[in-house]
Amino acid sequence: MNITKNKVSPCMHRRKPDDETKLGFGVIMSNHMFMMDYNLNQEWHNPRIEPYGPLHLYPSAAILHYAQEGFEGLKAYRSKSDEIYLFRPKDNLKRLSRTCDRMCIPQYPQELIYNGLMELLNMDRDWIPSSPGTSLYIRPNIIATEAFIGVRPSNEYLFYIITGPVGAYYPEGFAPVKIMVENIYSRAAHGGAGEAKTAGNYGTTLKGQMDAHNKGFSQVLWLDSKEHRYIEEVGTTNIFFKFKDELVTPPLAGTILPGITRDSIITLAKDLGLNMQERTITIDEVVSRIQAGEMEEVFCSGTAAVISPVSVLHYDDQDHGVGNGKEYPLSQKLFDMLTAIQFGEVEDPYGWREKI
Repeated sequence: MNITKNKVSPCMHRRKPDDETKLGFGVIMSNHMFMMDYNLNQEWHNPRIEPYGPLHLYPSAAILHYAQEGFEGLKAYRSKSDEIYLFRPKDNLKRLSRTCDRMCIPQYPQELIYNGLMELLNMDRDWIPSSPGTSLYIRPNIIATEAFIGVRPSNEYLFYIITGPVGAYYPEGFAPVKIMVENIYSRAAHGGAGEAKTAGNYGTTLKGQMDAHNKGFSQVLWLDSKEHRYIEEVGTTNIFFKFKDELVTPPLAGTILPGITRDSIITLAKDLGLNMQERTITIDEVVSRIQAGEMEEVFCSGTAAVISPVSVLHYDDQDHGVGNGKEYPLSQKLFDMLTAIQFGEVEDPYGWREKI
């Protein structure tokens, strides 16, 4: 299936901002987007690259009423030698496929989408920034577009990919962040869609996130929905705890996102000879081991932030400082190892990096 290309007109062409220190995150979009349609008669068809612009949706489109949707997040990186790399893009497409299955969205042709992504990145290659800490964020999305009011899977869908240059996800950059433990609201429950990357999982977290921001914290650490004891994940990232004798992250049990950065860190940690454990961990254990001086580091992981060390966990109206609040040697080491692979600065023994 051929991909049609419709380049933006010269009068509408925009340039990437010259000052890459002010990119922010998710506010600037590149010139083009990839699109493809689905209906029952033609299935997936009409793959194309169009100028970035508004979507045409009816007010009764299913996505606007029943949140039948799935999305992904990945990045393109420009190396010091001006080569462009992606990091585990096919794993993102596989995860999106699993989200589609959970949300009753028809499976899409992954190879065609992959080729469309490559074409899109080549068209907007100049938008990929080169300053330290910057990259091109890539957002594939599938939405239900059929115009109807009724609770059933849609018969029509739109797959699109948009991109935009970004800086650090947190304003602090790699500097440690403060996190509030949420013990009132819940993110996901067993049997729900917690492991899917879908809009509803994020909309329900906004209340807790805004409460945390209003109290001066960067993010929310979510606990399980039943007992509010077991640690699950941070608002947009997975979480790791470094004790003196082990590195721990909560297991994938259907309520947290199977992060690709999370999986990469587990691999790197094992290769470093660390006692890497995926096991249940309660907030009580975390607090008691912080108080006992046994917690060396806490850090979050995700595509957007990569790795963010945590300096404070706020729980039950108390701040619990992690480590000495200044040095995070493991977080820094894993961050350096991961970004060196992503930016093509070292050999990639895992086959994670793909050159465009």
